[in-house]
Amino acid sequence: MDDVDLDARVIPVGVTERGDMTVPDDPATAGWYRYGPAPGSAQGSTVLVGHVDTDSGDLGEFAALYDVRRGHRVEVRRSGAPPVRYRILSRVTVPKDELPSSAFRRSGAPVLTLITCAPPYVPERGGYLSNLVVTAAPIGSGRRW
Repeated sequence: MDDVDLDARVIPVGVTERGDMTVPDDPATAGWYRYGPAPGSAQGSTVLVGHVDTDSGDLGEFAALYDVRRGHRVEVRRSGAPPVRYRILSRVTVPKDELPSSAFRRSGAPVLTLITCAPPYVPERGGYLSNLVVTAAPIGSGRRW
């Protein structure tokens, strides 16, 4: 199986005053939603978010998500702990205002949820209007998908 070619440093992020999840300014950096489960948690959805590109058009690390397919693998390396390996289950595009609340769940089977922007890009409406949401399950979790 293919591995996801995404190599980003991960920093904790929170929410803006409007209640939106914060996204790191640096397109080479991913944000981990610190109010949810951490990578490797036994339950819930670990959320990582990153930019697909920059204002100048340079690609960000999360642009790699455009090429992932079901069955591809992704690894999250952790400081002081072994890496966690995941297998991609799904990839969907949703309008930004319809990001599923299940992406941020704190219970249930463990998953990794990767989120980035997706077309269409409409500058006069604030930029990208959709999100690409990629969901992956831990490899070796014993759960069949």
